[in-house]
Amino acid sequence: MIFYNKDGKLNQIKHKDFSLEKDLQNLVERNLFSLFHLEFLASEFKIDRFRFDSVAFDPETSSFIIIEYKRGKNESLVDQGYAYLHTVLDRRAELVLLYNEVNSASKLSKDFDWTATRIYFISPQFTEYQKTATGYQKMPFKLFEINSYHNNLITVDEINENKIKEEPTIIACNKDSVDSVKREIIVYEEDDHLSKVPVAIRELYSDLKDKIMEFGDLNIEPKKKYIAFKYNTDNICDVEFFKSLIKVFINIKSGIINDPLKKVRDVSNIGHHGNGDYSFDLISRDDLDYLVSLIKQSYNLHK
Repeated sequence: MIFYNKDGKLNQIKHKDFSLEKDLQNLVERNLFSLFHLEFLASEFKIDRFRFDSVAFDPETSSFIIIEYKRGKNESLVDQGYAYLHTVLDRRAELVLLYNEVNSASKLSKDFDWTATRIYFISPQFTEYQKTATGYQKMPFKLFEINSYHNNLITVDEINENKIKEEPTIIACNKDSVDSVKREIIVYEEDDHLSKVPVAIRELYSDLKDKIMEFGDLNIEPKKKYIAFKYNTDNICDVEFFKSLIKVFINIKSGIINDPLKKVRDVSNIGHHGNGDYSFDLISRDDLDYLVSLIKQSYNLHK
């Protein structure tokens, strides 16, 4: 329930249904960057026998995002999701052409990260079956419930944010489509990064993570090259691992950070994987508290 406070008295704000699925689609497409930090490419984009409701681009991962809007309660998201991903991978040239046409660019297929292709399902409400079936960590799907209320209020909730780690057994889909997608689409976990570094670095990361998570409502999203700490859709900092240190990218624009000990490096004009204009090389626990104070500045800017 949602209320507004008027002179100390709580008044409930009533739910208001979207009249049509297209109303929800139009709202999302007009606000893709605010909602998900995605760039809009096309609506009702047809490839082969499928018509994708929305096609978007994720500039952080250089990958394509297919968005589908749902009102039906009995639809299998898993079947549709893997079929769409199989089609994307099989016909990637059409998405490259779309990107180039929209952006007046001349990129090639190799310029995109196809392993990070994702399907976003958006609905006012998902069934428990739909949530459970897509709730595994290795599945390349995201679910969002978006609802409208009177007084022009909109709520957005990610479903299955903390996913089940075990491998799902998928029996309903076309097995060839599922297998081909699994070979190319990768959903990264923290262990994918931590398994490659010494124990001392893993322990140092654990201490850093604990301190960052004390800030408040943050999400951890492992990417191909780093682990992102996010507040809503904004990266607060990104953590990249090396054998002898952890490189932390702090998402603050050049010239703004307060760094009295002069320990950060301005990387605004240097190619790097993480977001933000500053990097900090964390080698020992002695620098933890100071680094966390710098990251807290980024958190305060984005919250």
